[in-house]
Amino acid sequence: MSCEHLICARCSGPVVEGRCPACRAARAEVHRTGPFGLSPILIVGALILALTLLIALRLGLH
Repeated sequence: MSCEHLICARCSGPVVEGRCPACRAARAEVHRTGPFGLSPILIVGALILALTLLIALRLGLH
């Protein structure tokens, strides 16, 4: 989702410009990031992939 086309109900300005506190909060919610600037879904996916690889290597060595 992108905030480029969203209009703020409070100030009637584009959310992407962040004119009022409501705009800035909505923009932050849309562009939420986790540690190192990565999205939480990307971090979870990387962890699942790493665990799967570790399990595959562990089963393959025995």
